[in-house]
Amino acid sequence: MSRTDKDTLLFKALADGRRREILDLLRGGPQTTGDLCDHFKRRLDRCTVMQHLGVLEKAGLIIVKKEGRTRWNYLDAVPIKTVYDRWMGPLTHHATGMLTRLKSDLETTEPGT
Repeated sequence: MSRTDKDTLLFKALADGRRREILDLLRGGPQTTGDLCDHFKRRLDRCTVMQHLGVLEKAGLIIVKKEGRTRWNYLDAVPIKTVYDRWMGPLTHHATGMLTRLKSDLETTEPGT
């Protein structure tokens, strides 16, 4: 799968607020599918939650491990970090360089000049 295809899956997954809410829940630690369904029970049925989990898994944002009949969902933030590094890395590198130069200039400037 190409980088473009992976990015498309990632952004599609992140485009939905309910999927972002699932990721927020998983930030606190792994949860079972039943726990996630219980969280959404007044807004979404189990089938819909499962569909959202499938989109997140296909995008590589969650890792699923089955223990008997229990399905555990774990957050995998690596795809988000990869996009962040690709797009924000050059910007943060530039800002860090500016701060380093400012610090150097301040340290080499004579007091009172």
